[in-house]
Amino acid sequence: MTTLPRIEPTLRPTTARQLAAELVNVVLLQGRSLTAALNAVRPGVEPRVLADAQDLSYGVLRHLGRLRFFLDRLTDRPPKPPELTGLLLTALYELDGRDTPAYAAVNEAVALTQQLFPRAKGFVNAVLRSFIRARVGLAASAEQNLEARWNFPAWWITKLQGHYPDAWAAMLAAMNDHPPMTLRVNLRRTTVAAYLDRLAQAGLTCRQIGPAALVLERPVRIGALPGFAEGLVSVQDLGAQYAAELLDCAEAMRVLDACAAPGGKTAHLLELRRLDLLALDDDAGRLARVSETLDRLGLNATVQVADVGRPEDWWDGRPFDRILLDAPCTASGVARRHPDGKWLKRCQDVTTLAVRQARLLDAVWPLLGQGGRLLYATCSVFPEENADQVEAFLTRHPDARQEPVSLPDGEAGQLLPNGDHDGFFYASIVKA
Repeated sequence: MTTLPRIEPTLRPTTARQLAAELVNVVLLQGRSLTAALNAVRPGVEPRVLADAQDLSYGVLRHLGRLRFFLDRLTDRPPKPPELTGLLLTALYELDGRDTPAYAAVNEAVALTQQLFPRAKGFVNAVLRSFIRARVGLAASAEQNLEARWNFPAWWITKLQGHYPDAWAAMLAAMNDHPPMTLRVNLRRTTVAAYLDRLAQAGLTCRQIGPAALVLERPVRIGALPGFAEGLVSVQDLGAQYAAELLDCAEAMRVLDACAAPGGKTAHLLELRRLDLLALDDDAGRLARVSETLDRLGLNATVQVADVGRPEDWWDGRPFDRILLDAPCTASGVARRHPDGKWLKRCQDVTTLAVRQARLLDAVWPLLGQGGRLLYATCSVFPEENADQVEAFLTRHPDARQEPVSLPDGEAGQLLPNGDHDGFFYASIVKA
């Protein structure tokens, strides 16, 4: 795996706008995830600057359809050099969707251009001032453009319209909103009532939306959560919290968490039951986060770097009572948490990932003991990765029987994104 170079701000490491523009460029010009880009920011950047840059870059990517529409209408050629793209999009986002005074956004963008790309100073100044003059008309035109109106790629919108003719607009609206900050109380170490008291003492308001799930009225830094370092609580979406209960483990069962990183579901399983759990993932860097999470929560599991699709390399021959396959997918259900993903994914990726999912399902099925349960999970809303995938699996394996799953607001195992949770899919399959 290629290591992403450190992002070294070339002007002033105190400038959040510049860092945001560079983060956007890493995503759009290099095709890297925003998470990878943030992880590559050099040490020593002031925390407040990094936080502001993160907020700006997420905002740009969340509204990229609209911002690209504006840029296309304001220019007759792609920006040159291409690195101007992030700077222009960040400035347009501030002018269109933030309370930043227009003069401040324009002056800062022009000053950055003067330092970084002096020959483009006039171009940037002209584009931004043209936007200010034409803003009302451009905004009206954007409402008539599919990608600009919904801030999703056209292929994504068309696919949702076909699969969810009554719900697609609400789904897109939910995925364009800011995600809730949902907590999972560690019931092995405290109770929901006791933790609610801790939150109240810290002046944090929340509401309970699941057995151990609390959603904060306003997001806070993880370090500001009472008892986080002591393992009393974790951050996990409500939709993801359903996995541990649906797997239906009993004490001391032998369990395989087949694609475990970053470890939220792994930890939740162990908070509910004492298990002989093997957590696998083929990404050593992400798997390290599983170990860190388990250590913080005071939980134990065997953590191993391996390709779950090649059991001959790691399986000891003993069958598992339960298998959780949280399969690699398009992550189409969690786009509001990872807005870069909707622009990095291509329509053909749905088919490519479906092939990989089928390979993993077929690989782990022989490892499940008779009467055992496999929970197939994705954070996708595309049926090719979900219901269609399971239907094809059942056809290939006559000893597999699908059982209904009980979800508060999900139909046939499919959770659609809404105000309380992201989009997830679950299928419970028993070896008859």
